[in-house]
Amino acid sequence: MGLFNSFAISGSGMSAEKLRLDIVSNNLANIHTAGRSADDTYKRQVPIFAEQLKQTMGQDKLNFNGGGVKVTGITKDPAPPRLVYEPSHPYANQEGYVAYPNINVLNEMTDMITATRAYEANVTAFNAAKGMALKALEIGRG
Repeated sequence: MGLFNSFAISGSGMSAEKLRLDIVSNNLANIHTAGRSADDTYKRQVPIFAEQLKQTMGQDKLNFNGGGVKVTGITKDPAPPRLVYEPSHPYANQEGYVAYPNINVLNEMTDMITATRAYEANVTAFNAAKGMALKALEIGRG
């Protein structure tokens, strides 16, 4: 693996974790968004990550090397909405219940912390590769 490949791998990890943080903040922003029905209610979103492989031709065989991470999609949580009894709410059904997203603040905060730590780890790896590149340039100056 070349030095510039490590920059690309760390960069893809940082981009993926930034998207994850954006989705968590979107989920938290919509936690109190009421819907008229279960289908109309905001659904918690979750990103799906996959390893991005690069193909290289070796000695008479095809090799697959790690090339970072990619986002393959964003799914919606199939959990049913949370029903709250509020008969005076304009979105209340005949029984007086309002449908709210089934979003747990603790799960979202845990996702936020892990995404932040993963982003920091990618920044550390990027800075280490940058330091190695600078040292290699200093050796060449010799």
